[in-house]
Amino acid sequence: MSEKILPLDFEKPIMAMEEKIEELMRLSQESKIDFTEEIDNLRMQAEEVKTKLYQRLTPAQKLQIARHPQRPNLLETVKMLSPNLWVELRGDRAGTDDRAIIGGIIEISSGPIMVVGTQKGRGMKENLTHNFGMANPEGYRKALRLFQHAEKFKMPVLTVVDTPGAYPGIAGEQHGIGQAIAFNIRELARLRVPIVSVVTGEGASGGALGIGVANRIYMLEHALYTVISPEGCASILWRSAEYASRAAEALKITAQDLLRFGIVDGIIDEPQGGAHQDPALSSQRILETIESAFSELKPLSGERLLEDRYEKFRKIGAFQEAKTAALSP
Repeated sequence: MSEKILPLDFEKPIMAMEEKIEELMRLSQESKIDFTEEIDNLRMQAEEVKTKLYQRLTPAQKLQIARHPQRPNLLETVKMLSPNLWVELRGDRAGTDDRAIIGGIIEISSGPIMVVGTQKGRGMKENLTHNFGMANPEGYRKALRLFQHAEKFKMPVLTVVDTPGAYPGIAGEQHGIGQAIAFNIRELARLRVPIVSVVTGEGASGGALGIGVANRIYMLEHALYTVISPEGCASILWRSAEYASRAAEALKITAQDLLRFGIVDGIIDEPQGGAHQDPALSSQRILETIESAFSELKPLSGERLLEDRYEKFRKIGAFQEAKTAALSP
């Protein structure tokens, strides 16, 4: 039996309609009365409401979908991308294995690739194991080791981003979290193999950038990519996280906004209601996207890959110079 999907607050009217449909179907079976017409009408109404709702989602509602507790995480996704091969590679070779970042080798149609990404858990016990997807410096050093391993064996790299940010605790600062992220950004920019990055949920702050420098960056339809979480932004600007919805709107953090700004290269459509509604279909769309990207990038030389990555990031951003009034002679 499949796991029941937990409704988000704004989805509860739809859930009420679906429960009414199930109630009518049960009543029809028990009483032998034909409610087919009423059930069909309710189904049509429910589909219409769903379509309109998901076409007009606010950034705050997309944030809820991106954080849905049943949204597919990294390990679930890679096993669907490559059901026959998943070899996890652990440890930073300096003393620890940060479980907030997972990496290993999978196989797609074009051959083996290295996958590195942030991992969230299912439930409190798993989330504590994976530190809610917030990596320590050791996690970024493990990621760097795997990036270098991929380059040595000429394997393309796929990074999967879903993190509220790097771990903000004292231990992270003591162990050099800023340096670890900066070092990864620099070394990813120098890597002479194709790199593709997919933001599947939250992509927040330096925690995302530490594994997010790539030739091609894609986002799932309801994913978010931002310099700071809406709650963090609201706490700074309005001294209260209660204004997170307002901050989410102002930050322009949705996939649609970022595609328009040229920060990401494409949007991967999700099943209606989010990736958690049909993880297999969502993973299939991710697979098709990355295979297309790698087929485009693999023929490029190492030097050309560096140039491609450099050009991509140099084009990000828009500048407007103030006009200087002409001085009278």
